[in-house]
Amino acid sequence: MLGARVVPNQITYNAAISACEKGGQWQLASKLLSLMPEAKVVPNEITYSAAISACEKGGQWQLALKLLSLMPEAKVVPNEITYSAAISACDKGGQWQMALKLLSLMPDARVVPNKITYNAAISACEKGSQWQLALKLLSLMPGARVVPNEITYNAAISACEKGGQWQLALKLLSLMPGAKVVPNEITYSAAISACEKGGQWQMALKLLSLMPDARVVPNKITYNAAISACEKGGQWQLALNLLSLMPEAKVVPNEITYNAAISACEKGGQWQMALKLLSLMPDARVVPNEITYTAAISACEKGGQWQLALKLLSLMHEAKVVPDQITYSAAISACEKGGQWQLALKLLSLMPEAKVVPNEITYSAAISACEKGGQWQLALKLLSSMPEKRVVPNEITYTAAISACEKGGQWQLALNLLSLMPQLRILPDVVSYNAAMDAVSGMGVGYALFRKAFGLGMYPQFWSNSYSTINLHDMSCGAAVLAVRWWLAEVVPHLLSGPTTPKLEVITGWGKSRKDWRTTTDVQDAVFQLLQGYQFPSRIDQNNRGVITIDGRQLKSSELRRLFTPPS
Repeated sequence: MLGARVVPNQITYNAAISACEKGGQWQLASKLLSLMPEAKVVPNEITYSAAISACEKGGQWQLALKLLSLMPEAKVVPNEITYSAAISACDKGGQWQMALKLLSLMPDARVVPNKITYNAAISACEKGSQWQLALKLLSLMPGARVVPNEITYNAAISACEKGGQWQLALKLLSLMPGAKVVPNEITYSAAISACEKGGQWQMALKLLSLMPDARVVPNKITYNAAISACEKGGQWQLALNLLSLMPEAKVVPNEITYNAAISACEKGGQWQMALKLLSLMPDARVVPNEITYTAAISACEKGGQWQLALKLLSLMHEAKVVPDQITYSAAISACEKGGQWQLALKLLSLMPEAKVVPNEITYSAAISACEKGGQWQLALKLLSSMPEKRVVPNEITYTAAISACEKGGQWQLALNLLSLMPQLRILPDVVSYNAAMDAVSGMGVGYALFRKAFGLGMYPQFWSNSYSTINLHDMSCGAAVLAVRWWLAEVVPHLLSGPTTPKLEVITGWGKSRKDWRTTTDVQDAVFQLLQGYQFPSRIDQNNRGVITIDGRQLKSSELRRLFTPPS
């Protein structure tokens, strides 16, 4: 230009900076702005707006704010475009507080916010998980005489989705027709995602079914959200049905789609189907990632297929996919369920070499593997090694270690571990107490332990309709035996002294804890053997096989107290 004796002016610089902005060249835009004083060209609000917008597109929120702060010194007044660009820069940079600060400064600067300004501020709140603030801004728009559009609603619905407010997300969607705003595929995807996060798979599918009537075409994100909703809701068949519909809808699935579908199969106990989906991915030109493999390994773990889980782990190295903490935890858990404690410990030992740091879930699975393999010493060794690895044990870790001690006949160690938990600010749960009571069910100390657990509210269902009926749900065999012994010693004698002899019932449950080939449950077996051992008149109720009935007429209070009250 200088060779042609054409001197650049304000318009030329503005056009050049704007071109840099559109081309994503924030450094060049900033450089051009800095050259203007030397060229004796005065920047105006268009210049600054374009430069700030270039910074926004380049993710340079600090520089965008720096330029905005320089404008008064340059005697250039920012306008709504300048502020919108700066707020957008804050939005992209995850700076929701700064975005709101800029919005609040606009009235003093006598700049009226417009639709773009509000949209950027609401989007910043959405990214910052500030759903209340996003909705507050939306509610302020009518008063500011700014009409929201689909971008506004999309950002607000997304904010509700991130905040777990699925009802509010659907409320906003329902308000759009009244506001004469037409929802698009982004709106529906955000609303379906909100339903997914809220565990509302039926509502997610309902929204998906409404899209054709609204003349909105579902895209990849919409289908992914709907499949993920089915996955979280345990609806693996529906998840697979949605996946099968995608080619017909001319929507190409990606790794997120397959990950959600494989996870749905994992949750539904369909390990074969999970592996089938994994095998179909290369033909669909979709590359599995660590999430895909982890979901497939978890499916094998739940299906008791430890060999396949380890095979998948070995395939990851060939596919140059790096296993993470969750992958190793799932593989170790698969070994645990398969009774392969040596392999579980081998995997744990390989993690440092793979630069993967084990967490409490990994250790819990490894300790459980030792427990199942009768290796209580190794279980305790793993537990004691956790502090030096900077891994904090939780109640699951301690419960696994207590169970290992129980199986190894180390009841003192089991009780010691249970007593240590509160000191380490780990609250024992019902499973922890069950494991400890399994270790001491035949001892006087067990009786005291049951009373403690019961007093702490570990078994809220214990009393059914009256003191003559007890409910042993959520109890292990040891806990159930101790509960029945306590009931017979301390409660039943009072019932027998009444004017009428009550019908005594023990609800042991029937279903989930029973194997298909069994006619009783483990808990029922343990309780029934206890009663039969003392020749108490008891039977399994033929009308409800989850109940043991005891004929109270043949029981004597003095005998019950003598038999079941432990020495003090």
